[in-house]
Amino acid sequence: MSAIKSIWDCMFSPRLIKIYGNGPTEKMYDASKLEQWGDKVISSMYMMWKFGVYTSPFLIGILYRKGYLAQDGLLMLSKFATSLGVILVVSFCVRGLGRATNPTYHKFIQTLQSAQIGMVPNVKKELCKYEFEFFAWPVEYSWKDLDGDLSKQRLQISRPLLNRSPFQLFMTIPCQIIGYIAVHTFGIRLIYPGSLSLLQLILETSLLQGRSKLIEANKGVRYKLSTKERNDIDCMFINRRDATPNGNTLVVCCEGNAGFYEIGIMGTVIEGGYSVLGWNHPGFGGSTGTPYPDQEQNAIDIVMQFAINKLDFKIENIILFGWSIGGYSASWAAMNYPDVKGVVLDATFDDILPLAINQMPLWLESVVKLAIREHVNLHNYEQLSKYSGPILLIRRTDDEVISLKEADLSSNRGNHLLIKLMRFRYPYIFEEPQVTLVKDFLATTQGAQDQIMQKIGVNSDLCRSFLESYISENSKSYPMKIGPDMNIQQKNQMALFLVRKHMKDYKSSHCTPLPVEMFQVPWDINVENGFVFT
Repeated sequence: MSAIKSIWDCMFSPRLIKIYGNGPTEKMYDASKLEQWGDKVISSMYMMWKFGVYTSPFLIGILYRKGYLAQDGLLMLSKFATSLGVILVVSFCVRGLGRATNPTYHKFIQTLQSAQIGMVPNVKKELCKYEFEFFAWPVEYSWKDLDGDLSKQRLQISRPLLNRSPFQLFMTIPCQIIGYIAVHTFGIRLIYPGSLSLLQLILETSLLQGRSKLIEANKGVRYKLSTKERNDIDCMFINRRDATPNGNTLVVCCEGNAGFYEIGIMGTVIEGGYSVLGWNHPGFGGSTGTPYPDQEQNAIDIVMQFAINKLDFKIENIILFGWSIGGYSASWAAMNYPDVKGVVLDATFDDILPLAINQMPLWLESVVKLAIREHVNLHNYEQLSKYSGPILLIRRTDDEVISLKEADLSSNRGNHLLIKLMRFRYPYIFEEPQVTLVKDFLATTQGAQDQIMQKIGVNSDLCRSFLESYISENSKSYPMKIGPDMNIQQKNQMALFLVRKHMKDYKSSHCTPLPVEMFQVPWDINVENGFVFT
């Protein structure tokens, strides 16, 4: 009876991929022939099912034209489906038998069952030796584990299009329906292509290699977190506390729309000697769910709570690092955790709407605008304006994704994010003449910018002293009322000084890995930090 139970348990247990060890003992799991056969059949049928779901509108049309939706055709399809069902059941039984008779897998499943009962330190250590399908990994930190922060009201940005008259609401019903269907079918996957199962299948080997490197070379530890809506969030923590000069600072990494922590921006931060916490968006890698804004918010929220309450990092020792669309998650966290040490945003935008409109036909603009504002309102500036701490923006000068026009630096949406932020924080310095000056300044590369700064006569020490004097007499809160008594020359100097302090240029395309020397603690008015080297 125990043998039958063992086979039954192994039929639906996770696929074991790799066993970690020390040096030469690291190896891929050697599955038996029975298990290999069962796995191949099951995975093939799964991919057929996913392909069928994605292409269902076309398949239904083909089946209809071929006559398979008539009575005889449906009977034939029913028999075919029954045959596939029998093959699938046999495959599960064969796979379970192969696993149950494999001593290595038997030891693994015992470790996993112990971890599911209770993840005590020695069991966690044993479980971390195994690389397996993440759905079976026990949840180690959950939203229900929170105490005081559970009832804390999270800040949200407003959606202005919701404030419509009844007549306007009625007239836009067709656009609302189309927009809702578009976003909840293909739209969200166009915005977050990393959530596509097919792309993840293509990247499976690369993700495994990247994760293995984080675990083996950097001593990373994997965790599963559970959000408010019970999504599982796959994350990786690398602890450098008391081991490197920057190790007591934790950098929380928020990846791009096709980025994964296994092969993403964590590498830059690791090289800088920081402690690092990476996580995958809902629907990416081992994380479950779909990356709609509310699920993104709940994901970064539980990651931050985990960093503070479980990993024991003080909020003032945490830096938020977002790349591309990860700037949305990072800016939301900054808005709701305003005491973080700083925010670094690489190759990101102010608002996703102009980028979305730029990629769609002109006649769809009204539908796109409504769909974005109602369902995917990724407005980084609105969130970032509610954070008063240090910020560093990194702009890719050859960015083909964030720029509205190819090879046109002035169309980079990072420019808009910077100008909006500066106008909010320093309204009396960034008036119309200074905004025009800054736009011209940002339309050029560093060599030309240096010439402009020299022509304007920017004196960094003098600009800094203006800011320090204002803060000592008033406060550091934003918006600052510094500048009404300055002449136009002083305002020009201050504007260019502040732009240079808040934005760094990196000559590269959108997806080039960021060099470690470009990642630095954001400048603060009272503290001047240089580049971070190891």
